[in-house]
Amino acid sequence: MKTFGLMGWSGSGKTTLVAKLVPELIGRGFTVSTMKHTHHNFDIDKPGKDSHEHRLAGATEVLITGAKRWALLHENRDASEPSIDNLLARMQDVDLVLIEGFKSNGHEKMEVHRPAIGKPLLCTDDSTIVAVATDADLDGLSVPVLDLENVKAIADFIIGQVGLEARAPEKEVRDGAA
Repeated sequence: MKTFGLMGWSGSGKTTLVAKLVPELIGRGFTVSTMKHTHHNFDIDKPGKDSHEHRLAGATEVLITGAKRWALLHENRDASEPSIDNLLARMQDVDLVLIEGFKSNGHEKMEVHRPAIGKPLLCTDDSTIVAVATDADLDGLSVPVLDLENVKAIADFIIGQVGLEARAPEKEVRDGAA
């Protein structure tokens, strides 16, 4: 399973780019999953729901399932946050996992940079950043600079960087026929 990261300052457009890349890569015949890291506490469960009550009662893991999706909630409690490798081992095997965040991890990443948010480039001090996607003209960088709005070019770069074999795009389905 190949992995590639997208990172940058809050407000730079990481999530927007991931949301555009996923269908672009799937349309090229790849299976894609995503992993999102946050520094904030989050909860996908709701107070008053049975699964929430299970967690509050002390369950280490609660699996919620229905006809359309399932989710596994794991409580870290006093344990440290699991590593990317441990988390990836829990995921179904796909061609590519796009990882949003995890700035300090050693996997290869593309920095999403918008000068308008007023934050400095991170690639100058981080050797794991192998390219920058931006909405500005940046000169003098030691890594490739890609147009943030050119999702096809960014997908091409990622495919080449992780060593995925190019695939023919999936045929569009029209009027119920392929």
